[in-house]
Amino acid sequence: MGLSRPPTIKRQTSSGGVIFRENNRVIEVALISVKNGSIWTLPKGVVERNEDIIKTALREVKEETGLEGEIVAELGSISYWYYMKDENTKYHKTVYYYLMEYRSGSTEEHDREVEEVKWYPIEEALKRVKYKGDRVVLKRAREILLSQQKRDE
Repeated sequence: MGLSRPPTIKRQTSSGGVIFRENNRVIEVALISVKNGSIWTLPKGVVERNEDIIKTALREVKEETGLEGEIVAELGSISYWYYMKDENTKYHKTVYYYLMEYRSGSTEEHDREVEEVKWYPIEEALKRVKYKGDRVVLKRAREILLSQQKRDE
């Protein structure tokens, strides 16, 4: 029985967004479905060379949802570890999120790595997302949006 080598450890930086719209006084956010529709999550992706985290967030939201938004607030970051067995690599990933107000586009225009894009009332989105980090980010977004909605009344 051979000794297995310890995994390589790498850092990875991504960014993404919570894109929202108001529909009959209900705040809706766009979620993406991946892995054969089994996971609903927020759009995000790896920061590419010569790209900052804001450009990445706008690009990834557009690519994965078909929607264009305008950044209205920072939502902070989350960090987690994941393991890629085929690479024998552990990644420490940090994802920066931004709150984006919907401006244009259609959920039909998402890229192929996403199965489906749907608008959900933010309360339902909180129940649908699979990952704890997504819930943390959505709660931050909800707090900002609800306080803004109260100010506008």
